[in-house]
Amino acid sequence: MTETAPSPVLRTPFAAPSAAAAFFAARLAFQTDVADVHASMQSADVGFVLVDSRGAAGWQQGHVPGAVHLPTADIPTRAADVLDPALLVVTYCWGPGCDGATRSALALAQLGYRVKEMIGGIEYWIREGFPVAGATGTEQRAPDPLTSPINAASCSC
Repeated sequence: MTETAPSPVLRTPFAAPSAAAAFFAARLAFQTDVADVHASMQSADVGFVLVDSRGAAGWQQGHVPGAVHLPTADIPTRAADVLDPALLVVTYCWGPGCDGATRSALALAQLGYRVKEMIGGIEYWIREGFPVAGATGTEQRAPDPLTSPINAASCSC
């Protein structure tokens, strides 16, 4: 009799529903996505400040309009000068393959700021077709049809 290998999905036991609920609730407390940030930034009372944690070259190449440029390395010396401690801070970096936003969120949390990370970074901001400001002005590309809704304002999730 030949044993079959377990499904890769089932190789690790799944969590109890209560543990899963706690995990996903915590994850939403620490992260937001580009679509929610964009929708929030369209309102008059945003309620947070968006921080681009990349270096000067990345900022000049393109950034989210309305974001504050605060590279991770500068957080200990500049955060108090550029951030309102009463507001939530949302950080972003290059994209999902970069942990710069996570490192900047950690540095800000260690200084006492309330913080979330914008998952997807500038990469998914651009892929969703949102405007990007740079050295030559602001541009907006069509949404990437493989990664974002193309005929709707949001994914409705």
